[in-house]
Amino acid sequence: KEECKALLDALNKVTACYRHMVLTIGGTSDSQNLREELKKTRQKAQELAVANRNKLTAVLKDKSVSKEDKAEFERLWVIFSTCLEILEIDMRRALELGHEFPLNVPKKHLIQTGMSGGTSGVAARAMSVQNMKYEAEHNIDVVDLKDLENEINQVGEMMYEMEMKVNVPQWTVEAKQDPGAELKSTMSVGASSIGMISVEENKSFCDISKVLAGIIFSAVLIIAIVLAVCVVKLS
Repeated sequence: KEECKALLDALNKVTACYRHMVLTIGGTSDSQNLREELKKTRQKAQELAVANRNKLTAVLKDKSVSKEDKAEFERLWVIFSTCLEILEIDMRRALELGHEFPLNVPKKHLIQTGMSGGTSGVAARAMSVQNMKYEAEHNIDVVDLKDLENEINQVGEMMYEMEMKVNVPQWTVEAKQDPGAELKSTMSVGASSIGMISVEENKSFCDISKVLAGIIFSAVLIIAIVLAVCVVKLS
């Protein structure tokens, strides 16, 4: 079970990294290096997807697995299926953007996002590889788009085979937490600390306001008394 969770966690991280880099295609940080990073990252994601599929399929087809463990593996299966769908969507987006913004056409205007810099740091963290080397040819975007089309079809076939081999309807799997529970818990911690700070600031602000109000009231009262005395003397 822990091995399946570790594989799924690795797939989630690499898929998230791939999405991050896909969004920079056609931007000011787009380059041959980015296209090579995209290729390596999506290939790593597909390797992890195959490993996840093999592990989960074998476990879910095992009749000796307890009912409680099977429910947990079915939950992991649903998460894995969703992650694979996201990967396929991002691969299709990368294909469309790659056709729209080819590197070998200098006259093609790139998206001016205002972002600059490389993405090798993000890719290296996901791939666990430092000092990534780019040995691809100059027309990597042209050659890679053909490979990307084939890989998209492979991912689609994998998803279809998964549905045929293991029947786990998503609506039958119960989540352990409410939607966004982890996000809410993180936000609540931050909100509580911010709330405490804001309360303290409000208290200090209120104290200062009371002091200022007292000073102004006293000054007005003194001026009124002085004016009253002057009026009496003049009369």
